[in-house]
Amino acid sequence: MNTIRSFTTMSCMAILLAACGQPPVQAVVSPPAPTMVQTPSFMVFFDWDRSNLSAQAMGTIQQAAAAYKSNSGARVTAVGHTDTSGPDDYNMALSLRRANTVKGALIQAGVPAGAIDTSGQGEQGLLVPTADGVREPQNRRVEILGAPMQASMAIFQDPRAYCKALTDKWRQYRNSQVDTVEATAISKCEAGDYAVGIPILEDALITARMPLPAAGFRWPGRSYTPS
Repeated sequence: MNTIRSFTTMSCMAILLAACGQPPVQAVVSPPAPTMVQTPSFMVFFDWDRSNLSAQAMGTIQQAAAAYKSNSGARVTAVGHTDTSGPDDYNMALSLRRANTVKGALIQAGVPAGAIDTSGQGEQGLLVPTADGVREPQNRRVEILGAPMQASMAIFQDPRAYCKALTDKWRQYRNSQVDTVEATAISKCEAGDYAVGIPILEDALITARMPLPAAGFRWPGRSYTPS
């Protein structure tokens, strides 16, 4: 009996020791969600059937340009809208004229033309829903939307990859098989002489009115305005 009791006691102690030797269960902690950065947006309003800018509109555009300059590597989209008065096709054209007017003012305020996209939505996307034929002032507008461009700007961190992107673009868009200067620049890039090769390829693309890999920016991240 004592032998059985001793065996039982030793078994219990062994179980307890085994339990104590187990590492504690670690709680699984999920990584924090990425922080969403709210990009700035602005609204420019227009008189009925007009695409010219008021003094107040110019002030808003100056604010939008300043926001762009403080956020290096951003893109700007100007989206034009109209109210519901007038024919659909006329309003679509009017909304695009408004967007292009805002683009011109942004360029004058120092935003590179290559960093600005424009579109017209006509009567779509009403700020204030109305019936057809209503002259609602808040629907006659251009929305200036900012968007981060870190992905495009990151290409400058790898000159070799940027050289390859320039080379691919030149080979895709070139209008002549005789490009000795560009061929030399490509060779310079392949040899690792990026300081010589990159500017030549960029100049060739700009002269031919071809978009650079990061629209509105030259290596190593300098903004420029296409002519």
